[in-house]
Amino acid sequence: MGGQPGNIGFNNTGSSMLSGTLPSRNLFQPGQKFDLYVYLSDSVCSFVQKALFWKESSLTYGDWTSGPDGDGSRVKSATFPIPQSLANNGSLYIHVFIVKENQSPDPRSRNHHMVSFKNRPRFQVLYNVRRLNKYKKKYYKRTQNLLTGKTEQSEEEQKKAEVMDFEILNYWHPNLTINLVNDHTVWQRGSLPAPLDEAVKFDPVDNTYKPIFLFNDYWNLGADYMVINDSVKEIKLSIRYSPISLFKWQLYASQQMRTKWLQMFGGELFEDGDDDQDSIKQALLETNPILLGLTIAVSLLHTVFEFLAFKNDIQFWRSRKTLEGLSVRSVLFSVFQSVIVFLYILDNDTSWVVKVSVGVGLLIELWKIPKCVDRTRKIFGFLPKIMVSDKGSYVESDTKQYDELAFKYLSWVLFPLLGGYAVYSLMYVEQRGWYSWILGMLYSFLLTFGFIMMTPQLFINYKLKSVAHLPWRMLTYKFINTFIDDLFAFVIKMPTMYRLGCFRDDVVFLIYIYQRWIYRVDPTRVNEFGVSMEAPKGEEVVEKEESTTHTIVAKSLHRNNSCSSAKAVADVTETKKKR
Repeated sequence: MGGQPGNIGFNNTGSSMLSGTLPSRNLFQPGQKFDLYVYLSDSVCSFVQKALFWKESSLTYGDWTSGPDGDGSRVKSATFPIPQSLANNGSLYIHVFIVKENQSPDPRSRNHHMVSFKNRPRFQVLYNVRRLNKYKKKYYKRTQNLLTGKTEQSEEEQKKAEVMDFEILNYWHPNLTINLVNDHTVWQRGSLPAPLDEAVKFDPVDNTYKPIFLFNDYWNLGADYMVINDSVKEIKLSIRYSPISLFKWQLYASQQMRTKWLQMFGGELFEDGDDDQDSIKQALLETNPILLGLTIAVSLLHTVFEFLAFKNDIQFWRSRKTLEGLSVRSVLFSVFQSVIVFLYILDNDTSWVVKVSVGVGLLIELWKIPKCVDRTRKIFGFLPKIMVSDKGSYVESDTKQYDELAFKYLSWVLFPLLGGYAVYSLMYVEQRGWYSWILGMLYSFLLTFGFIMMTPQLFINYKLKSVAHLPWRMLTYKFINTFIDDLFAFVIKMPTMYRLGCFRDDVVFLIYIYQRWIYRVDPTRVNEFGVSMEAPKGEEVVEKEESTTHTIVAKSLHRNNSCSSAKAVADVTETKKKR
């Protein structure tokens, strides 16, 4: 028998003057008996009767308790020689029919289920088709030990890496699930939200709609796909039928919509996201449900706190007038660190979403530079010429001395670690080239030991015996996010070194909290840097400003003990009288 399934199904876009806006009921009523037909074919449009792979009779619509597993599911597994079309880099399609019991999906059969409604034939057959194999890219990168020239790659992979960046291969996964949605909601055409509007097929004549059924491969991990090549002689296929609720179907459908939208906006640029999706799937499969639920809840908070930390960081630096109490070198090192990370992800062909995220972070770090260095004159009248020199408020304070001292001690630890890691990566890690080695070495080093660059600020806090100069709102949000990251480190699969790196900031932030506890600050008092943690209101603003000015000038008088400082006090007093 030859089948042409393309014309099977109800028109979902047609209109009816009589009942186009009337509510529609499910074609399958509760307890409806039906048969399942599964065919395999190398064509998306047709198949033959002998290509029948599986027939399951007398299934019950809405049955959740029958079957070998007691959940209403059925499974058909088989191993067979690989079809010639698939071996020749072609495709293999699965055609699935669901018909009422004792009926045939073949339109030419006497038992074909066709009913007449108002003298019009109605085909009550559920049909869907899906390609079983997938075409995916495999990337090639030539790597070798830069000292010895040896590599663990095969000779074939090395040759391909020299002539191509990637090739498209044919992949096979043995598992596929057929889900039939069990739902009896009364729907009305034209009023369904996405994705229901595409999935529900209405018959505008007799006011019915077909039950939704889909091919579900959401839990097929990328690591389980097998490349189809000359060495593959036979393949295994396991088809599972299982009922599903409407809510659960909507969850799967939302993931399919996400993939479709990403392909529309980003095309192939989003392919790298499959690995991230696999990590999430593994977490869902392997993690304790209670811990997983907690992780999902706090992940929503993570997004909120990340935005608040970002907003408060910008507000803090935009309103900052002095650098006293702040480590300028830590700010400049953050710029260097962001540049290295950005170059590293460019060198490793990361998804453009990550590139945009890291790029925005780099721009924010660059935006802070004018707060730390002085601009002199302009080139050609509009280009600023930047001279790398410290701000006056930073030079004239004790902070500069403490900052230099902290980095001096830090260099005793930092440079030996950097040198040791460079030698290790050069001897034992394969690289694509010297440029990639430098970026990879610096990135891995910063990932592992980057937390020690936060220690100069701790040293400055210790010397000044104050923490009033820090952006505590931003630090609080980041502190909360670090513990959320710790939770993800237990749930999401990741390299051991990266997992340890998730705990690195905890130590520093705990020290920050300890310093805030021992160096208590009155939020309404203007500190030694002329900063109040709470902005005064009304007339208090003028008084605080005057008190702040007197405090700063008095400290200057105490340091310099000069006549110029005394004159400054007199000028301030005269200004107060004028007010």
